[in-house]
Amino acid sequence: MRSSPNLPIGALSYPAPQSKTHDQQQGRNMSQQKRSVSVIGLGPMGQSMVKAFLKAGVEVTVWNRSADKADAMVELGAKKAATVAEALNANEVTVLSLTHYAAMYSVLEQAADQLNGKVIFNLSSDSPEKARAGGKWVREHGAEFVSGGVMSAGDNIEHPASYIFYSGPKEIFEAHAELLRPLSPQEYLGVDDGLAQVFYQALLTTFHPWLLAFDQATAMISKAGHDIAQFVPFAIRSSQAYPYFMEEFSVANQNGGWADLASLKMMVAGAQHIIDASEEVGVDATLSHASQEFWNKAVAASEEAGRAVSTYELMRGAAESK
Repeated sequence: MRSSPNLPIGALSYPAPQSKTHDQQQGRNMSQQKRSVSVIGLGPMGQSMVKAFLKAGVEVTVWNRSADKADAMVELGAKKAATVAEALNANEVTVLSLTHYAAMYSVLEQAADQLNGKVIFNLSSDSPEKARAGGKWVREHGAEFVSGGVMSAGDNIEHPASYIFYSGPKEIFEAHAELLRPLSPQEYLGVDDGLAQVFYQALLTTFHPWLLAFDQATAMISKAGHDIAQFVPFAIRSSQAYPYFMEEFSVANQNGGWADLASLKMMVAGAQHIIDASEEVGVDATLSHASQEFWNKAVAASEEAGRAVSTYELMRGAAESK
């Protein structure tokens, strides 16, 4: 969560008693209002959401296909709904934390006639088009809809790096942003239901290869007879350069992508060195072979086009049109 700025000691002095202003009275009334939400889907992420809500003093009603997970949340202070309809009817706002959008249909179809007038925040992962279709379906049943993508350190939504993308009607998001604030810092992107998933999946696109690459790197260290713990500080130190590369290559990609034939050939050679170092000690280098294949494609496309063609162009499918 974002921390509050440090205040000078003088800022903590108490003012003389005053009569309550309209804003103060309104704030007091709002604080007395019941804050409540339903959460459907109690995998690791759903459970983390329930715990965050409860910690913030929000009343939570839960439903899950397997009752044992719901029972575990009840022990922490949540209320258990016996049916999907009961969960929807318990509160105006329902948060979905499911495996994918197909699960949303299988769950909400059990009580589709209860959706009218409700607000659904679907924080499940899926493709942007499936999020758009899901939003359309929910609205056709009389409910409001906002999609989301949870960027977190595993299921630790309280980690300082965690936040949530939201997209959909701005007025609906803003009306319930305060209720959802305990989950993580919020990043509202725009009205397109699919936009949260565009950004979410784009970030996972960088995370998945990184995760596999780190496994390959540490396997290489270990099978070479060395200590992974000794290697990790250097990996962290090296990663501090990543923001620089992101900024540089983002500018290049906005202008068609970075490419230089000599450098592309150097990347092919560099990938081969990684492959050799991995396979010499029996480590699977599939990921490095895939990287080398892209560099080779860029070299071949450059030689055919008579100009440098970037891997960015290849991935966009734009090289052939130039």
